Amino acid sequence: MNTQMFPDLVINGETIPQTAVAAELQNHTASKDNFADALRNAANALVIRTLLLQEARKNGIEAVPQEVSPNRFETGEEAMIRALLEAEIDIIPPSEEAIRAEWQKDPERFRSMPLWEVSHILCKCDPNDAVERELALRRANDILSDLRKDGKTFEKIARTQSDCGSRSAGGSLGQLRPGDTVPEFEAALRQLSEGEIAPEPVLSRYGYHVLRLDALAEGHPLPFETVKPKISEAMEKAQWARKAKAFVDGLIASSSITGADLGRGTNNTKPN
Repeated sequence: MNTQMFPDLVINGETIPQTAVAAELQNHTASKDNFADALRNAANALVIRTLLLQEARKNGIEAVPQEVSPNRFETGEEAMIRALLEAEIDIIPPSEEAIRAEWQKDPERFRSMPLWEVSHILCKCDPNDAVERELALRRANDILSDLRKDGKTFEKIARTQSDCGSRSAGGSLGQLRPGDTVPEFEAALRQLSEGEIAPEPVLSRYGYHVLRLDALAEGHPLPFETVKPKISEAMEKAQWARKAKAFVDGLIASSSITGADLGRGTNNTKPN
């Protein structure tokens, strides 16, 4: 890729190498139709990161990288940005009245998770192998055809034809909650009524599933005291996002920036 097509980014006199723009571009979706948008988003991300690092250094921020997931730690720059935002953003816990008002907007939003009792017949394949996928789909459709003639044969077919270990239980997967299975499987479950067999085979990373929803326990509205901590947490996160945006907007407004479009044009000059 010819990096000469990238704009020169200069933030408060600090020039961002075009190689950095090219590297950041890999984190933003780009195609023939939206390359300009991806390039703008990459440049803007670098500008904001640079502004935050400049502010952290100006304030003498020092931070020890923290573990953000098992065996993955922040970089030194990520730690500096985190410490800067922790120092600059003051989160005020919402009052009980505010939390209750948020809950009362629509109590139905806060429900217990549904519980599904599920059976399936797996026709295993590698979804990336076109030949395997086609053969597995044919098997699954043949099984569905047999089940439409006699749904009572589900357990029998599962025991003899399923490629899943659940075949020994007639295809039964037991009880599942949201998050217990792969997203495509869960999405299909949400479309079924109790006792219904999915009308089409469901493709997942494991192959094609002939899927049956044996029983359904719908989630029910939760009382205020149960959901209060989660609502409070969500309100604090929203407050943090608003204040972080305001902080960054303030840095942008008081900075000299060229080569990026942050809503004020591509040539932004620090006010006198």
